[in-house]
Amino acid sequence: MNQWSKEDFLKRLESGKSGALYLYTPLCGTCKIAEKMVRVLHDLFPDLPMGASDVNYLPDLAESFQIESVPCLVLFKNQKVVEKIYAFHSVPFLYEKVKML
Repeated sequence: MNQWSKEDFLKRLESGKSGALYLYTPLCGTCKIAEKMVRVLHDLFPDLPMGASDVNYLPDLAESFQIESVPCLVLFKNQKVVEKIYAFHSVPFLYEKVKML
């Protein structure tokens, strides 16, 4: 899973294709656990564009998309954010959410 800049995310969002952006902060312990789950998702959906970004470097993006906390998995399709997941219950839970894209 690659690191995405604000421009990377906006380019993918504007493309109209489905994808996911994982937002985190490096000192967040819960984010480290969630990242492992997101990496499994990345392996399960190799054709789905999926990136990660440190939200500390994207304050304007976090504000414009009303990101409330991290970790956050932003799911998007058809040029819209369709869901923001904050509670990473389990890989099967995330799998069901992502397969709907």
